[in-house]
Amino acid sequence: MSSRAYLVPAALAVWATALVGLLWTWWAGAAVGVAAAGIGGVLLRRWRPAAAAIAVVGPVAACWIGVQLHQSAHHPLRAEAERGGPTTLRLALSDRPRGVRTSGFGSRASGVDLVLAQAALEDGGRITVLAPAKEWRELLPGQEVLARGTLAPARPSELAVALLRVRGPPREVTPAPVWQRAAESLREGLRAASGTLDPEPAGLLPALVVGDTSGLSPRMVDEFRTAGLAHLLAVSGANLAILCGAVLLLLRLLWLGPRVCAAGAMAALVGFVVLAGPEPSVLRAAVMGAIALLALVLGRERSALPALAAGVVVLVLYDPELAVDPGFGLSVAATAALVLVAPRWAAWLRDRGVPVGLAEALAVPAAAHVATAPLVAGISGQVSLVAVLANLLVGPLVAPATVLGVLAAVIAPVHLGAARVVAEVAGPAADWLIVVGRHAAAVPGAAVSWPEGWLGGALLAGAVVLAYGVFRLRRVRVLVVAAVVGVVVVLAPLSVVVPRWPVPGWAVVACDVGQGDAVVLATAERDRAVLVDTGPDPVPLLACLRRLGVRRIPLVVLSHLHADHIGGLAAVLAERGVGAVAVGPSRQPEWAWKEVRAQASAAGVQVVELGVGQRLSWPGLELDVLGPRVVPRGEENTAVNDASVVLRATTAAGRVLLTGDVELAGQAGLLGEHVDLRAEVLKVPHHGSRYSSPAFLAAVRPRVALVSVGAGNRYGHPSEVLVDALGGQGVLVLRTDRDGDTAVLPGPEGPRVVRRGDPLKKSR
Repeated sequence: MSSRAYLVPAALAVWATALVGLLWTWWAGAAVGVAAAGIGGVLLRRWRPAAAAIAVVGPVAACWIGVQLHQSAHHPLRAEAERGGPTTLRLALSDRPRGVRTSGFGSRASGVDLVLAQAALEDGGRITVLAPAKEWRELLPGQEVLARGTLAPARPSELAVALLRVRGPPREVTPAPVWQRAAESLREGLRAASGTLDPEPAGLLPALVVGDTSGLSPRMVDEFRTAGLAHLLAVSGANLAILCGAVLLLLRLLWLGPRVCAAGAMAALVGFVVLAGPEPSVLRAAVMGAIALLALVLGRERSALPALAAGVVVLVLYDPELAVDPGFGLSVAATAALVLVAPRWAAWLRDRGVPVGLAEALAVPAAAHVATAPLVAGISGQVSLVAVLANLLVGPLVAPATVLGVLAAVIAPVHLGAARVVAEVAGPAADWLIVVGRHAAAVPGAAVSWPEGWLGGALLAGAVVLAYGVFRLRRVRVLVVAAVVGVVVVLAPLSVVVPRWPVPGWAVVACDVGQGDAVVLATAERDRAVLVDTGPDPVPLLACLRRLGVRRIPLVVLSHLHADHIGGLAAVLAERGVGAVAVGPSRQPEWAWKEVRAQASAAGVQVVELGVGQRLSWPGLELDVLGPRVVPRGEENTAVNDASVVLRATTAAGRVLLTGDVELAGQAGLLGEHVDLRAEVLKVPHHGSRYSSPAFLAAVRPRVALVSVGAGNRYGHPSEVLVDALGGQGVLVLRTDRDGDTAVLPGPEGPRVVRRGDPLKKSR
């Protein structure tokens, strides 16, 4: 074995000790550390440096990590947390509170209402705090607070002894340390300087520099994840390598000696840690960035592998929770690929005539993607097929954007105007990253589904190793190519027999947008459809429209102005050709009405009001406005729900009744006016809540009922009583939480339904 890998077994032993202890129990972790020392020392006796290292590090890890895990497991607050009682605790924050984004529902807008923070108790124990964002978001690490809340059990696989749910503001708050206040001043300056850019690049620049994702939209985060660019949104060793590399380059251009260059790079590293905050993730990135720099300065493999292994040992001993932190695994894998794999791949390309710069530009993102792909697949449940190309396209501009962002943060406290000029210079680079992420995510099949968790990661890791081994054997390559061709030849005809999504001839699709509504009504024109409601979140809605191939939307109907029906409007207006936005008579809640008007005005789209008796027609589609017959007054959720626009759509698959969230009073109003409610397909009111009257369901007499509902929602939707009642009448009930996107299309004996993912087995 290579003499440079002598610390690798010790690093694996420390990692395994913490991993087993956190996922199982403290004594099992300690046993792993001791066993690793004994077994490793015997198996590696001919490799003396490795045997000595694991013999020393194994027992140290067993004792050090085992003690921490034992103290956490037997902390007195754990028993109190199981009882769930109220308590008052004095805490010292360990990191910056991170916002928890929630989807809007009803009159509650989407956004960040709560924050999560890690804190230390007076006796040294760890605790997780869930608190109101308004009062807690501005706190900094190192501040001590008095917090009153309710205890709850902590999640498994973490050292925190309990979760404290706080409702009120922190009390008796102490001042933050000087360096934390200085760092926050720099971060605030960066946010202020970035404000001169458009909203999306203004949110991206702080994320690139210090991992501040508070200004990013859920849509952009999802697009970067699909495109394989999510690593740019978090502080990583790459940030530090870029910054310190820029400092090294500048100092070398000034003809300064190696010691001065090294000192300058180290000063930049320490300064960045202060800027981003000395939290575990940042310290992890600092160690990994220092390793990458060491490899760059002293020679890659000679210094990098021992440094990487030593970094793992030190970091896991410092914070055992890193052993189960996906970000830590990604950092280690990416750093290993950067300093061990990428140079060899670049050399292989250079030997075959690829220019030096291009060879490294191709090798680095490819190696990083292959090394981290198993972890990403296990975390996200998908594998990005465009990640290498996307990283190749953004690679040249990530470094300039990062360096300029840091420069803007440093200048802002001195002269905000100058900092804004620097941010403007960085703007085109941020714009390019957004363009690449958006277009890469929009590529059909950009990401494929994959099993989540440990199993998914292990499966992909095995596939990568197998592929590498196979392609190392020249004689096997021909067989592999032949097998791939054979699979294509077999699957191509099957793709004609087995209908893909979207199924041809679809008339109505209930999009799976979580706990909200979004129904697409096809017209006779291939890429043109009417959209009724836009769900709580733009990400799943845009994905649904993209899969259906809908590019032009002559009308977006908002049945009412609750957050779970209007959340995706801005994205639809920006991404699709929208003719008009239609609303009902209600203007409540007021914040939602202002938001709808502002979004439509910004897109240059007119807002119109629908009235009872109105008919709208397009080729292949007609809409009749049936309600509301009476407009309830008030801002209460029930009143707003009963003011929902009720539509009857005449489609190629029959009549479809679209009911918004209309409840008992609204249903009674329709029945009292003797409105013809008969329809082959019913969009069940209010996500299948219990507020649907038997008389209303009997008047509709549907054959198919679509329930738009989010998986695991806390509202009890859909009601089992309602589902059973519909099933007892012979109605086919389809739920987006279980069936996903669901299409209705014409059949020889009435409407047929097809669920995305398994059309042949699930159609009727």
